[in-house]
Amino acid sequence: MNVCELLRLLQAEHDETAARADQLREQIEQFTTALAETEARLTELAATRKVIDGLTSPDHEPAPAENATVYQRIVTAFNEHPQKVFRVRDLHEHLGLPTDEPSINVTRSRLGRLVRQGLLEQPGRGQYQKRT
Repeated sequence: MNVCELLRLLQAEHDETAARADQLREQIEQFTTALAETEARLTELAATRKVIDGLTSPDHEPAPAENATVYQRIVTAFNEHPQKVFRVRDLHEHLGLPTDEPSINVTRSRLGRLVRQGLLEQPGRGQYQKRT
């Protein structure tokens, strides 16, 4: 292999690498644009959530039970019966939810979360009541 052939191969390698670098720069530009758009969307979603949270203050009327999530239905049940102490199975029967063990366990987790958030209290083991 002579020097001219080596220089030609080197130039070909250089041209391929330069073309690949240009492609990567273009991809970086596209990703940068996509990232900026995604971050802007996240900001919009956070603002929307803040507005919705403001609308769902305690003064706001709760959604009808048929359109509400199970979480909302649980909170509504405690709001409608603030003095009543519910056991999980009784709450399920009151709300017309399934009383199988997996469903009961999911509700126990939800109730525990509501206790930690300060919305409910536990006057006894396995008993839940609206915090007064």
